[in-house]
Order: sequence, then C-alpha cells, then structure tokens
Amino acid sequence: MAKHASAAVGWGHHHLQKRWLLALLLMLTVSTVIAFFIRAAFDSCDRNVSVDNVISSARDSVQVVDNRAPQVAAAKPSPLSFMKSKIVLLVSHELSLSGGPLLLMELAFLLRSVGAEVNWVTFMKPSETDEVIYSLEHKMLDRGVQVFSAFGKEAIDTALRADLVVLNTAVAGKWLDYVLKEDVHRVLPKVLWWIHEMRGHYFKLEYVKHLPSVAGAMIDSHVTAEYWKNRTQERLKIKMPETYVVHLGNSNELMQVAEDSVAKRVLREHVRESLGVRNDDLLFALINSVSRGKGQDLFLRSFYEALQLIKQKKMQVPPLHAVIVGSDMSAHTKLEMELRDYVTQKKIQDRVHFVNKTLTVAPYLAAVDVLVQNSQGRGECFGRITIEAMAFQLPVLGTAAGGTMEIVVNGTTGFLHPAGKEGVTTLAKHIVKLATHVERRLTIGKRGYERVKERFLEHHMAERIGEVLKEVLRKSKIKSSKYL
Repeated sequence: MAKHASAAVGWGHHHLQKRWLLALLLMLTVSTVIAFFIRAAFDSCDRNVSVDNVISSARDSVQVVDNRAPQVAAAKPSPLSFMKSKIVLLVSHELSLSGGPLLLMELAFLLRSVGAEVNWVTFMKPSETDEVIYSLEHKMLDRGVQVFSAFGKEAIDTALRADLVVLNTAVAGKWLDYVLKEDVHRVLPKVLWWIHEMRGHYFKLEYVKHLPSVAGAMIDSHVTAEYWKNRTQERLKIKMPETYVVHLGNSNELMQVAEDSVAKRVLREHVRESLGVRNDDLLFALINSVSRGKGQDLFLRSFYEALQLIKQKKMQVPPLHAVIVGSDMSAHTKLEMELRDYVTQKKIQDRVHFVNKTLTVAPYLAAVDVLVQNSQGRGECFGRITIEAMAFQLPVLGTAAGGTMEIVVNGTTGFLHPAGKEGVTTLAKHIVKLATHVERRLTIGKRGYERVKERFLEHHMAERIGEVLKEVLRKSKIKSSKYL
C-alpha cells in the first residue's frame, strides 16, 4: 500500500505525523494507538527515529488513559483454535511492506494467538541491513514467532517436523528444491500454497512445478483461481491441486478506527490541512504503489476530463481534488515524472496531490471521500484497499477486472469501469456522478460498510482460513502416511 507527498505540503514530514498521531492517541484504545505508532515509525522521513523509541513513547503516553479503558467482553473462541500446539512453518519470498508478506504476518499472529508454534523464514533477503526487514522481524519475535535463516539446517528440520508449511506467493516455490533438496517429497504433502499473483511472468515451471503435489492452494479470489487453473494447464501442462478461494478481511485494528467517528474527524482535519484541502472539498484517492499496472496515469486523465465536464456544463459542485498515495520520487522512475509533467501541463497542480509510500492507510481513508481502484490488465488478485475503503464508508470506483468485481457491487457499493484507455471517459463520468449527487455518494458508502460487516471482517477471514487448514491437515496426514 502506498502514499504520496505533495511537493508543496510534504505530508511525509515527521512533525505533521506526530500531530495527528497525538490527536488520535486520546481517542483510541491502547493496542490501536501502539499499532499506529509502530506504523508511523516505518513511514517517518526522520531516519534517526527508531521503532523502539516510538513504541516506548506511545506506551508512556497511553498510561494515563489505560486505566480508564472499558472492560472488553470475553472474545468468542477463535475459528483457528484447533491449531493450538500445531507446528507451522511460514515461507515468504521476501519481507517487505507489500501485501503478500504483510498478509502472511497477519496469519502468523492469528496462529500465535491460539497457541500454535509459528516459525518464519524469508527466501530472498538483501545482503545489506534493511531497516524495514529488521523492524518487521522484531515485531514477529515480540509476538512469539520464531524467525531464522531460510537456508540452514534449522529450516530443513522445522519443515520436516511441521504439521503445516505455508508457501507465500508463487516465487516462494523456488525454496522447496533449493533448500529441501532430496527431502522435498517428504514436505510436499503438508504444503499449503498461498498465491496472490495475477501477472503472467509468475507462470514459470521453476517456481510452480511442485503445485500438483502439494496439499492445496489458497487464492484470494475466484477469478484469480480460475486464471491459475487455466494458465497452468495450458501453458505449463500441469494440474492445480485442490484450490480454495479465501476472500480477505479487514483487521480488527482498522475497523476500530473506521468505526470511531471522533478519530475519523480528527484524522480527516489533519490530513486535509497537510494537503491544503478544505473540509468541504471533494477528495478522490488512488492508494497503491505507482506503476502502469495500478493505473495512476489513466486516473489523472479521467480526473482532468471530469474537471472539464463540470466546467463545460457549469455544474455547481465543491472543488474536486485528487490524491495519489503511493509515490516514490527517490526512485526517479519515468512514470513518476510523467505523472507530474501531466499535472503541470494541464495546470491542475492545485488540484492533484502526491503522497509518499506508507503502511498507514487509515488516516487517508478517513480524509478522502471516494476511493479509485484503477488496476489495469487482469486487475487485482483481490485488492484489500477496496474493503478497507468500504469500512470507512467510501464509495469505490473500480475497474471491472480481477477481484474488484467480487467486492464491489456495481451501482450499489460503487461503480465499475473498463480497464484500459476505453475506461477513462467512463471513470470521468462516474467521478462527476458522485460529485453531483451527495445523497447517492453517502448511501453508496453506507452500503459498502454494510457489505464489509457481512463478509469482509477479520473473523470472516479467520473462519475461511480455518476451514482450509482443517482440510489441508486432514489430507496431509493421509498423504504423509505414504512416506512412512
């Protein structure tokens, strides 16, 4: 997930982050506040601020409100409680702030919460020290997840004694042969492969040749599962294992913020102030790492076209703004420069804002009025930012592709438009439609929130994953007995 910083306002500056964090501090529970401070540490432009210092500061600050926190009712038994005392090895191809590794970390914490022994290895790590990797590994260690090298004897021994091995993403498949070697066939019967990719370059035999032999595959959407089934058979001539579709869910932490009206109001005020956007202005956001596949360039074209339509028809609407959250100007990519050149060429610098990459999306979801999910090609495998936006009662304008079609109900919780250039004008019209119909915009947002409550919460995801893990454990026992 990502965020951009306007050159004019520089929302990435640490003092502005402290401002909304301290305001939020007074309104949320201790656990949520500490989590926000952890995330702020990853986002800070001040590289001298350590994660430990930020967490310590958060804990010191919340001691006053801790005693006044209401008593929480006893939680329902976790649908993953059957995993107590089970040994689990999680294999990630990388450890970063991207969707795949963070999802696997969430699973690690869910399993730890029910008493499972959880072990983590990362297959691809840079040779030099990386601050994000260091921080994420220590976050896992603090939660009782064992983290060790993907290449040593400990990784092999853990894989052999584990009840369950979860491979995260297609690329992680290379670890099987590279590390396990002759022991690979003893481990395959207890492997659950969690796949998030939709791009064609992941369909390489060196990555996925063992897919037919694992206990099962878990994929985030039906359209992606069907794509993998067809692609592996047609291109690689291999058969997918039993495949389970598991839609993701919003974390309890995010829902707590989304349902706190006071916190949302404060976050909205401070983010908008940092961007130079007034409270009554309409703010359309695209929150994703900047790339051709995420469609920021086409979104800006649609936004400009919407501004022209409003001007030509002399519509009476509040000023419209666009924010692109997910920039990385330090990379100096061709697309980053193109986006800024387009904004300058069309003279809409005062209407378009860029925010740097960040893990903390909640403040921006609280601040904007509409989310644009403009992923191109086959779309998103799922697109978790979509359900996060719906939790904040935001209408979603999404491409009619990928997992977005399984989340957004067209005309009810948002509007869908074609991917590619042919979708530019349709998206522009949808922007105008939401800008000119306040009640419709609010109603669509409320319906999106209701849909999240019905099927996209953390406990929904845990229930779905729980059913998959039960089945995989049952199958692995049968398959493993053949190798005894």
